[in-house]
Amino acid sequence: MRDIVLIGLNHKTASVDVRECIAFTTDETDRALKMLRENPAIGESVLFSTCNRIELLMAADEGQKAINTAKQFLAAFKNVPIAQFESSLYQYQGDDAVRHTFQVAASLDSMVVGEPQILGQMKAAYRKATLESTSGVILNKLLHRTFFVAKKVRTETGIGDHAVSISYAAIELAKKIFGDLAGKQVMLIGAGEMAELAVDHLIRNRAGTITVANRTFARGVELAERFFGQAIKFEEIVDTIKDVDIVISSTGATDYVLGKAQIKKAMRSRRNRSLFFIDIAVPRDIDPEINRINNAYVYDIDDLKGIVDENVEDRQREATKAQRIIDEAVIGFRKWYDTLAVVPTIVALRGKVEAVARQELEKTLGTLGHLPEGDKQAIKRMTDALVNKILHEPTHFLKKNGCYGDKTATLELTRKLFNLE
Repeated sequence: MRDIVLIGLNHKTASVDVRECIAFTTDETDRALKMLRENPAIGESVLFSTCNRIELLMAADEGQKAINTAKQFLAAFKNVPIAQFESSLYQYQGDDAVRHTFQVAASLDSMVVGEPQILGQMKAAYRKATLESTSGVILNKLLHRTFFVAKKVRTETGIGDHAVSISYAAIELAKKIFGDLAGKQVMLIGAGEMAELAVDHLIRNRAGTITVANRTFARGVELAERFFGQAIKFEEIVDTIKDVDIVISSTGATDYVLGKAQIKKAMRSRRNRSLFFIDIAVPRDIDPEINRINNAYVYDIDDLKGIVDENVEDRQREATKAQRIIDEAVIGFRKWYDTLAVVPTIVALRGKVEAVARQELEKTLGTLGHLPEGDKQAIKRMTDALVNKILHEPTHFLKKNGCYGDKTATLELTRKLFNLE
């Protein structure tokens, strides 16, 4: 029976320069899977590569041989000496490989525990493996079970409920302020990565029009178009601010983008409607003195970090519950995996009994040539039913009871009793 094995490296074991050397592009993944499919030492394979981890999950006849082959394959394919990355590799076999796969999908092994992207990335990797026919019976079952376990963790624990990125925390804070972001007008100052992440969260919360102001206008237009918003020039910020409810700022400016005098003037045209500023820039974009203006509220990155730190602790507590779900799932998968060892014996036993029944049936029907065809078919159906009833208990025993204790001795005895060799 094939062993389940896994080798890989991630943000915990390898520096970014090592990860960059081993990382696979989409085209490289396709090519690598085709090559792995032809390698006799590796029976089944799924290759998973992101910026934070590269893992090769395999089902092979000889686990250690597959691991050694996989190391050589990585070195040759990426043209990197094994010595350059071997010390960063981890390797797992059997239940440990299964447990690790469950933990990765449930985001317990991520840089940010509970982040949701990892599951989608694993599903994409599995789709590629199925398209290239490198995933078979064992890895298909394992990955389907993996996705089920990850969903169960997400549903039954609060591991993903609390903001642990600054952008996410900013939106969670806005939700607490307003109760509901549906229809709220938002201005983003800056169009970098933090702004993009914030926009993703805003859209999920059904925010209203998103206005993007960026020093490079073309970049602001690009981000606004992606999210059906509108772009304005930096010089238009103060005039436009009268129409928005929330301002999220994340530029690389070295001085304040908005000062107290500008906002004091803008608030008059707003008729003192509340205006919230969430400043996620370092150095800060928003003058903290704006807090002194009536109905103007400024939150900076230190306020958000307090939320993040508290929520990281909450996620770690939820991770303990998630680990229990995973441990139970590993036991369940092991039970299924152990039944694979009895399949050849069950198939051989059924084949032997069916062959004897077929031979005797043919003899009997040969002496009853005068029987109508309908009667002959009735006798055949009865014979099939007898075979199924006779085999029911032995099959059940081998699949269930035979999985406990000395399974090998049970299988050997069965094969001897029925002369299945």
